[in-house]
Amino acid sequence: MNTAARRIGRTLALVLPVVLVLSGTLAVTRVPWASHGTDSRVLAASSDKASPQDRLAPHEELRDRLLAELQETDPGTALTHLQAESERRPSIAEHCASIARALGRAAVEKYRSASRAQSYARPVCDVSFASGVAQADR
Repeated sequence: MNTAARRIGRTLALVLPVVLVLSGTLAVTRVPWASHGTDSRVLAASSDKASPQDRLAPHEELRDRLLAELQETDPGTALTHLQAESERRPSIAEHCASIARALGRAAVEKYRSASRAQSYARPVCDVSFASGVAQADR
């Protein structure tokens, strides 16, 4: 009886870790962040650090967020948030003009009218929003 218990114990000692590793691997591959979606910035669980080209600079992330906000609300709201971020984070202030121009172009694209887009102009980053509106109207 003693040898049967040892044999079972040894078998479990060899099989149990393999079962645990395989079940853990299967569980990790089924979580949403491990999907094989089309977003190239999704990181696999095994990667330690994202490569530099996968990350956006803070001003690019802000620009993308504000462009999405412009589409959901209006250019005035996005410009107000741009001004607040520029005042809060000085590193963003140097990119304020390019972000405001992008917002101006997006406003014209959204409304299909430069005059309507221009009606949302704010004194953010000088006249960069108006410059973007003018560029898109050409």
